[in-house]
This record gives sequence, C-alpha cells and structure tokens, in this order.
Amino acid sequence: MPWLLLAGAAIGLALAATGLLEPRVRGGEGDAGGDVAAIVGERVIRRVDYERMLAGVEKDLRSPIDDATRRRVLERMVDEELLVQQALALGLAAADRRVRGELVSGLVDSVVAEADRAEPSAVEVERHYRENVDFFTRPGRLRVEALFFGAARGDAVEQARAARAQLVAGADPRTVERAVGDRPVAPVPDALLPLPKLRDYLGPAVVEALAELPTGEWSEPIASAEGARLIRILEREGDVAPPLVEVEALVRRDLVRRRGDEALRRYLDGLRETTPVELDESLFPAPDPKSQATERPTSVTER
Repeated sequence: MPWLLLAGAAIGLALAATGLLEPRVRGGEGDAGGDVAAIVGERVIRRVDYERMLAGVEKDLRSPIDDATRRRVLERMVDEELLVQQALALGLAAADRRVRGELVSGLVDSVVAEADRAEPSAVEVERHYRENVDFFTRPGRLRVEALFFGAARGDAVEQARAARAQLVAGADPRTVERAVGDRPVAPVPDALLPLPKLRDYLGPAVVEALAELPTGEWSEPIASAEGARLIRILEREGDVAPPLVEVEALVRRDLVRRRGDEALRRYLDGLRETTPVELDESLFPAPDPKSQATERPTSVTER
C-alpha cells in the first residue's frame, strides 16, 4: 500500500538512530518482553516506537486499523531495521556523505529537542531579556535630506561642491536642487529610517558618511557611479530597547534556541572527552613570531 511506503520513508532516519543507539539484546534472550515489539538480530524495536508509528498511520488513514495492518506496520519496521543494519555493516555511515549528513542531523535534532522539552518560565524569559537586552534593542533611525547631482551633467562632484557652498551660506535646498540638482530614481522618504533602509536608497558610501556627520550639517560631496550626493541629518533617534511585553515571543524563541545550542555543545564536549581525537597540526601554518610580537591588543570596541 502506498501509505505504508510513505510511512516507511518517514521512519527511516528514526530507525537509523534507534539502530545506532538502542542497547543490544543480551545473548540467548528469546523473549522480547513488554517494552520490546520485535528483536532484529542484536537490536530491538521498542514498543513505544511501534505504537507511535501505529498512531501516525491511523491518523493518516482517519480510521481505526485492523490487526493485519498492525502486523504489516511492524513487518515494515523490521524491514527498515534490517536495511539499517546492513547499511551500517557496509560502512555507509562512514563513507556516504548523504547518509552521514542525515545521521548527524537526526542526532543534533534529538539532542536539541531534549533541551527544548521544558518550556521556559516567565522568570527565565525575563532574566534572558535583561542579560541580552542589547540583542533585542532596535537600532537607531535617521531622518535625512539628500541632494543628487547626476554624472550626465559633467563633473558631478564639482557641481555638488558648489551647491554645498550655497547651502552653507543659507540657500534653500529645494531652490538649489531645482537649479543644479537632479531628481533621483528613488527619493529618500521624509521619515525616520534605519540604516539598512537608508542604504537601499543611498548606497553604502553615503550611509558610511552618516556615521561621522553631525546633525544639521551638510556633508562633503560623496561620489558614486551615478554621480554625487550631498546629505544632512535632520533628526536622529537613538537605539530603543522595547519593553519585554512587546518582544516576549522573540525572547522566548531565542532562549529556547540558545538552550539547544548549549546542550549540543555540552554533548559534543562529552564525546570529545571519551573519544580520542588527534589533529594533524602540519595542516596549519605555524604563526609568525614577528607578527605575534608586533600585534597590538584588540579593544572590545574593535571586535
């Protein structure tokens, strides 16, 4: 039946992990016991996994399943386990990159899921927010005014420099724009915008100049392939840390994600403690003593 084939494909990875992690059956033990649905070689198919598969099949069929179907499901799981054992015996877990990737993904998901099982409490969420408030802080926004001088007019930078002299002397920006400027394809909205959005309108060179530009002052001409621009900041809004109630769902998701990352790191550290690992250091060039001696310390703000 097609649904059985689909069910088998869905549990393939789960059975692979079971085949790797499930304890071996003790030699000579013929009785599967109450917690075991089947014994395949020296491995077991757990009753809980069998019942979980039955529940999934029954849900897909949207009707109760009969005894014949129950047996076919278990036989299918036995077939999967036989294939897994043969694949491991052939060394596919070590040689086939696709199989290795699936096994790694399955085990990582298992470790992370174990850490995610406990829902964070309100106290934990609040503490995570306080300890990582910078991560959830919204970057500041700027409202800017920009004049554009297209390259088609000639020396756009010189035109921008002459226009800046008029602006500094008190000329109206709109009058200067009509006289010597050009209408950009996408004018900057007269609104507070974050730097990434301003970069979309003005380009990275202009946004980089905004970092050092005092509010209210016109910049020097900023050249680009299209021409040149003059820019000034009309309004500057600092970084905003939103109240927890506005970002609680985001904080909760981030806490769960970090818990999973930490659980995986602990799991890997444990594996490294019990499994000998040697690296061929000849693969990595030796550090230059001179560069180490002259290298100055990096400040926190430079990292």
